[in-house]
Amino acid sequence: MSGTLSLTEALIERASVTPDDRHCQALMIERLSAVGFECETIESGGVTNLWALRRGTDGASGKLLAFAGHTDVVPTGPLDQWTSPPFTPTHRDGKLYGRGAADMKTSLAAFVVSSEEFIAKYPEHRGSLALLITSDEEGPATDGTVKVVEALKARGERLDYCIVGEPTSNETLGDMVKNGRRGSMSGKLVVKGVQGHIAYPHLASNPIHLLAPALAELVAQRWDDGNEYFPPTTWQVSNLRSGTGATNVIPGHAELMFNFRFSTASTVEGLQSRVHAILDEHALDYDLTWTVSGLPFLTPRGALSDALEQAIHDETGVRPELSTTGGTSDGRFIARICEQVVEFGPPNGSIHKIDEHVEVRFIEPLKNVYRRVLEELIA
Repeated sequence: MSGTLSLTEALIERASVTPDDRHCQALMIERLSAVGFECETIESGGVTNLWALRRGTDGASGKLLAFAGHTDVVPTGPLDQWTSPPFTPTHRDGKLYGRGAADMKTSLAAFVVSSEEFIAKYPEHRGSLALLITSDEEGPATDGTVKVVEALKARGERLDYCIVGEPTSNETLGDMVKNGRRGSMSGKLVVKGVQGHIAYPHLASNPIHLLAPALAELVAQRWDDGNEYFPPTTWQVSNLRSGTGATNVIPGHAELMFNFRFSTASTVEGLQSRVHAILDEHALDYDLTWTVSGLPFLTPRGALSDALEQAIHDETGVRPELSTTGGTSDGRFIARICEQVVEFGPPNGSIHKIDEHVEVRFIEPLKNVYRRVLEELIA
């Protein structure tokens, strides 16, 4: 059994459902401390975070590359639907099964072992190496990576490169790397009317009828055209609620919940302004509250993406596609202190599902890709 596989299994055995780390980070600290990392635990709101740093011979003036990831996993769902217990690492047909196998304990193990191998080969490496690990990525993400980033920013610490170990591959290891993510912004709109008897509409004001023309205009909007890396911004309704449940009452208000997934071609302020303009044009009496859960980030081609692309090709023979598809990730926080952030990990076909798994044949190559990038950028 390879060292990476063994550590992956040890991490899967720890039932670290958000935000409980279940001592996964303690296991990683034990390994990292042994090879010279200074490990700092940052706790916030019941979340455990790890910042582990090994300075290179160039000191503070050298390049700093960080691996970033999360020890927390999503709940298992019905246990009786799992073929084998979700926190008992199990091998079947060349695959390792267990909650977190793909998202993302294989990447965590690969981070640690690739770092160990790199340090053994280059004990006097010039650049610095760090790991930023949280137990709050699958949850609200309010006490995890964002807190570590705030602490590092307050100290004046910046990263030059960051690889987030999210499962980005599709059909085979290395076919996709994420070099950015769309932002996410939600709105809760309450349109006010006047409740009344449905037989006397002249004595009431139906908020659904008032909202309908504005809603049609919002649906028809083209918010932007995207750019080289991002598709056009999308706007989607997630909930529409109104009424008392009775068939003879005109409701007094209507509540609409919606979400933008937006690219770097748009801004928070610009999108909000356009929505308010449409609502005001239709003379609605309304309240609208906004929640921005993540800003978009983009890493154009550069030293990190080039090194990762070459490492993937050298190890697997695959040429990766750069993509910004999918939901948000902790990369959105790290981008505040790092200009080059990319995500790369194992195939994602089984993540968050019953019988989550990773193909064993991908585990060692993943570790080797990470090590090759270290050798290229900070040796």
